[in-house]
Amino acid sequence: MASYDKTMATAASLAASLMLVRGLANELLPSEVREALSAALNSLRSRLTWQHTIVIEEKEGWSYNNVYSAVKAYLATRVGAGANIGMQRLRVSSTESEAEKMVVSMEAGEEMPDVYEGAEFRWYLVTREVKGDPDSGTGAREVRSYEVSFHKRHKEKALKEYLPFIVATAKAIWDGERSLSIYMNQYSDEWNPMELQHPSTFETLAMDQKQKQSIIDDLDRFIKRKDYYRRIGKAWKRGYLLYGPPGTGKSSLIAAIANHLRFDIYDLELTGVESNSDLKKLLIAMNNRSILVVEDVDCTIELKQREEHDEEEEHAKSNSTGKKSEEKVTLSGLLNFVDGLWSTSGEEKIIIFTTNYKERLDPALLRPGRMDMHIHMGYCTLEAFRILVNNYHAIDSHATYPEIEELIKEVNVTPAEVAEVLMRNDDTDVALHDLVELLNSKKKDVTEIKTENKPANEKKDADVIKTESMLVDEKKDGNEIKTESVQVEEKKDDKEVVLENDSFTKMEALRSAEANSDQSVCTI
Repeated sequence: MASYDKTMATAASLAASLMLVRGLANELLPSEVREALSAALNSLRSRLTWQHTIVIEEKEGWSYNNVYSAVKAYLATRVGAGANIGMQRLRVSSTESEAEKMVVSMEAGEEMPDVYEGAEFRWYLVTREVKGDPDSGTGAREVRSYEVSFHKRHKEKALKEYLPFIVATAKAIWDGERSLSIYMNQYSDEWNPMELQHPSTFETLAMDQKQKQSIIDDLDRFIKRKDYYRRIGKAWKRGYLLYGPPGTGKSSLIAAIANHLRFDIYDLELTGVESNSDLKKLLIAMNNRSILVVEDVDCTIELKQREEHDEEEEHAKSNSTGKKSEEKVTLSGLLNFVDGLWSTSGEEKIIIFTTNYKERLDPALLRPGRMDMHIHMGYCTLEAFRILVNNYHAIDSHATYPEIEELIKEVNVTPAEVAEVLMRNDDTDVALHDLVELLNSKKKDVTEIKTENKPANEKKDADVIKTESMLVDEKKDGNEIKTESVQVEEKKDDKEVVLENDSFTKMEALRSAEANSDQSVCTI
């Protein structure tokens, strides 16, 4: 053991001497000699020392180094977890949108240890100044880099396991902490972003738990199936159709999906897109891990059928004026992105269409492979009602619950209507009393409508009875006429029989007279 320590001390002393020689050489020797000597010294040092170092600079050329950003995010969590013991200087920062949230990180020149699967790694933040080039007009700039040192036997672990682990950890941190954006199309073929701050989550969403869980399970399964989609040769995307009456929570569900997946939203307004080519530009410009939303797809634009579009193109070609018809957004253009060749532009995307009237949509939009999951957003249910009350007034039960739940079973009320009433007053008793009044008012309206329709139905029933009576009378009259006709026919037949009998009698009398006459003559 003593010999090993002596050897290591000798190697360290020799390395220090070599560093001193390199410093003197930088001052006295030409650049070509310095470079050759530096290469030789580095080669000798690598043979003598047990330590290896990986340098991760902030920029590679003009591009930002993503590994540097990942290391910075990862080390910030280690500093906050207590790895800053012994560090004399720390850096603290915050953003304008989250001023109350402070991020603690390393300061230049400090050292921080980290252990991964039994291997020790020591991190340093290094800054150096690079002189500018007067000929090109560039001034001096500061170059920042992270350096990690470790025993040379851990070199393969560092490159193939440790650094990929840091990148994956940083990605999870960014997904959980980064602010989401919602994009709106501007000038027909450009996106305009703004920060998305919608607070809706699956926990606060007024929806039955069974339906809610089925959506969550489908989303979680989708984001884990990258290799599966690649293996079966399909674009890594998923389509959802949200349909139901207005005010049933379609927009809140979209926001909950975005917050659950940490995906940005691209809200596509089709009426602002002038042509299929502009639509294609917009859709290609979307980032990965994003949600494309087309709200009220049945009425935002009159999407032409494929056959109609083909007929218009043929008509334009045969037009004698030669004027090209104006290109419009077509159903074909939209479907080409949903499941055509252009659907492969990007990965891990969700496509959501919403409509109040599912029956108005073209069947081409509804078939499997385009809208994979159809989600009905219905009127407020008992479970949705309890979620809303818990959201707005933080209670699980109340004396009015039995009455309210009975009324909800009898009338149609949307979650938006219930939420609006619950928000009117901070007093829970007053808010629920107002909700009872709303539901009773709806019930009264339904009863009045039924009452108004009742006389009309009764009149309709009377008309039906009268018509049936007339049919019976007509049938009766017909039978009487038929009976009289039969009697006449029978009387006629009887008369004919009598006449025939009279004729037969007369002929028999004539024959008898003739016979008597002959007999008399013979006697004489």
